[in-house]
Amino acid sequence: MIFAANFKMHHTRESTINYLNRLEDIMKEAEYPFKVILFPPSTALQSSSDWVSIGVQNAYPSSEGAFTGEIGLTQLEEFGVDTILIGHSERRQILGESQELISKKFSFFSQKGFEIVYCIGEPLEIRQAGEEAVAEYLWEQFDGIDLDYERLIVAYEPIWAIGTGRSATPEDIASTHNQLRKRISRPLLYGGSVNPLNVKDICSISNVDGVLVGSASLEVEKFHSMMSAVAPALV
Repeated sequence: MIFAANFKMHHTRESTINYLNRLEDIMKEAEYPFKVILFPPSTALQSSSDWVSIGVQNAYPSSEGAFTGEIGLTQLEEFGVDTILIGHSERRQILGESQELISKKFSFFSQKGFEIVYCIGEPLEIRQAGEEAVAEYLWEQFDGIDLDYERLIVAYEPIWAIGTGRSATPEDIASTHNQLRKRISRPLLYGGSVNPLNVKDICSISNVDGVLVGSASLEVEKFHSMMSAVAPALV
């Protein structure tokens, strides 16, 4: 089971270090059977520990160069970071990343051996059009993506459920993850308003291998409460 936390544009370097120290203490004491990945802001990047992997929310597909405002492989190597989030809907929709650019990022970082958490998701109007429309929309987001890549993790995040407090129903999640499983053998995460109240039910759904958590992960004790809610079910 994978627990991934995406801080987005929250936390500072200092608060991230404090968070990590507390989270590592929790992981050592509880001995949870989880893989934990934390995606802090780029200004708070640091090396992974034995208990928590550190990933980057975004990077440019180049070692270095004249790409103002971006970070590349050289900067990530300084921290030993080899996990990256690619294809998040906020980068697709708000920042205008095309599938062509997303696939270039995937190609570059997969060639460098990175663990890639690859995000897909549909807007509300597609969900309302039915399961067939959802499946077609999601498969288009795999254009140029190697589904057999060994270090691939896929995160299904319905856009209409991200940060809205409205999570997909268990039936929605099960249906979509079952469709994805037909072509994808790598871990499948669910993301979209995951919180301490629904995480146990979500993680019990067939073909859900973990969660990608946004706002509910910003407080370490809240993130911990989500892991503690799921752990007994795995014993």
